[in-house]
Amino acid sequence: MKTKLVLAAALSTVFFSAAATARDDIQTLPLADIIGTDKAKQALLDVPFYFAGQNHATVMSNWGEISTNKKTNGLGKSDQEACQWVLLSAIKALQDAAQKRGYDAVVNIRSNYKNNEFTSTTEFQCGAGRIMAGVALKGELVKF
Repeated sequence: MKTKLVLAAALSTVFFSAAATARDDIQTLPLADIIGTDKAKQALLDVPFYFAGQNHATVMSNWGEISTNKKTNGLGKSDQEACQWVLLSAIKALQDAAQKRGYDAVVNIRSNYKNNEFTSTTEFQCGAGRIMAGVALKGELVKF
């Protein structure tokens, strides 16, 4: 019985100390470091996307706003690498939604990590922790 108590105490100490050292740093990173790269070309669909403030063709029809919240494993990756990968995953989810609904593009894309909207034509936000990285985006599905 005493052995079980000692084991339980040791496991709780490990669990709570790991939780105490957990981090969730919000990174603001440049889009130019990943958008347009070979990695992005391989990962993304052939559906145009535009961040808020970027010029695009005239919108003829707007389905409305859609959001996505993607996570990826950050173990063994730098914050930047994990954030770039999960950004591509989030953009692809928006592109997939447009394609499935018969829309041409995604416009007015904004970061929305933990419901804190961040708008930029050149940067995105990502939450990076010890083992996970996450990107949340909002955008509008449109027909030109």
